[in-house]
Amino acid sequence: MEKFETLEMVENQSADVDFLPINGTDYIELYVGNARQAAHYFQTAFGFQPLAYAGLETGLTDRESYVVVQDKIRLVLTSPLKKGTELGKHLDRHGDGVRVVALWVDDARYSFEETTRRGAKPYLKPMARQDEAGHVVLSGIHTYGDTVHVFVERQSYDGVFLPGYRAWQPDYRPADVGLRYVDHMVGNVGWQEMNTWVEFYADIMGFKQLVSFDDQDISTDYTALMSKVMSNGNGRIKFPINEPAEGRKKSQVEEYLDFYDGPGIQHIAVATDDIIETVQQLKARGVEFLEVPDTYYHNLLSRVGNIDEELAELRQLGILVDRDEEGYLLQIFTRPIMPRPTLFFEIIQRKGAKSFGKGNFKALFEAIEREQSRRGTL
Repeated sequence: MEKFETLEMVENQSADVDFLPINGTDYIELYVGNARQAAHYFQTAFGFQPLAYAGLETGLTDRESYVVVQDKIRLVLTSPLKKGTELGKHLDRHGDGVRVVALWVDDARYSFEETTRRGAKPYLKPMARQDEAGHVVLSGIHTYGDTVHVFVERQSYDGVFLPGYRAWQPDYRPADVGLRYVDHMVGNVGWQEMNTWVEFYADIMGFKQLVSFDDQDISTDYTALMSKVMSNGNGRIKFPINEPAEGRKKSQVEEYLDFYDGPGIQHIAVATDDIIETVQQLKARGVEFLEVPDTYYHNLLSRVGNIDEELAELRQLGILVDRDEEGYLLQIFTRPIMPRPTLFFEIIQRKGAKSFGKGNFKALFEAIEREQSRRGTL
């Protein structure tokens, strides 16, 4: 059964106990086989703008990274330059995917000390990095699978991204598509592991449970999963955590765990102020989305009530709609964007709603099952 609290309630409950203040998502780093081509893809298909580069020309000898940005979203795309590196081993095991979810904090040393004191496994001990533009302090902890959180303290830095990076200014600059910020990031974990990581975010990082879904909420005739959403004190960071549930066939979480070879980030939800315009542009640039049957729209307005958008446009683009007590939201999901059927993106526009589209789960997961059937993995 869904249990939902408004964002204001979460803020009020945790205002006096938020021992780990987080200002927002600083960046998301993906390990990929070819960072230069991945950067080109995110520029061309998703409208990201070139920001920074690090590699041989900046003194790195084992990897290169391209940083792309769109409004408040920063992606770092990193590839190895030599064989036998830990980065290369990560790619061999998991394929292209998210390695680092970096969190913007005021005090990276305190964030590390507080989380490790509470039981987090250290990933990066606090270290200062500097150049002519100032200095940053970085630290980090391990989370589920090989995913890590890096704490970034950057108030004393005026450079393009981080020390060690230089501005990347290619001539090729396709226009953006209206993506604004990271709304949430979904992690898939193994059987019976969801509550372990819910407790991790609660005990280690001071997050609160915002909403939960069981296998009655998230199921079809064939597959099921369970999910709980954890949110930090100010509500700027939201991490739904999924685990498999028993079903007649292999669920999307099981497929992910098989191909990613362990827990990891399943999808990144990015917000827009005009989902119709954004999705039109994305489709024109070649981004492919999950398809929902036309029957989904037959009783949509009777289910969600009045909305500002034209139903015909939503139907044409395949955009889903759901409502909660705060308002409604519109959302759509890409097909997997990597060679393995793992990472994908969600495009979301919130018009008051604070929830996650519970009313769309059946249509969405049936669409995913159709993709799984085509891949022969259902």
